[in-house]
Amino acid sequence: MKLKIINSLRTNNFNDDLLLERIKELWQQASPGLANKITYAVYHNYESDYKGDYSLSITVEDDDGLQSLEIPNFAKYDVFSVDTTVEHGVLNTWKEIWAREDAGALERAYSFDFEKYYPNGEIEVYIALR
Repeated sequence: MKLKIINSLRTNNFNDDLLLERIKELWQQASPGLANKITYAVYHNYESDYKGDYSLSITVEDDDGLQSLEIPNFAKYDVFSVDTTVEHGVLNTWKEIWAREDAGALERAYSFDFEKYYPNGEIEVYIALR
């Protein structure tokens, strides 16, 4: 799957005190180009695991020759549905993923993980597996 990068940032879940503000700003900057499109928040270029640095890119399915990410079609994923009826549903889903990983119930590949945002409001989190 080839995805057009709208914008990106490099960050860390635990050492970035302004992480939520930076991610909110990233989405605000990207929003003019996202109307009625399936949008992806892609986590890639992992330094180590979820405790290390990584890149976050806001992308869309649109290959116009500009900067893009290529996600291998052969990758295996575990898919988590986000409860969009609760505040911080995406963050809650990530906390569930991290807890499963810490318990040894999830063997992540740390290649390309992504959140998939559908125009109807549905959100899924795809975690690449080894």
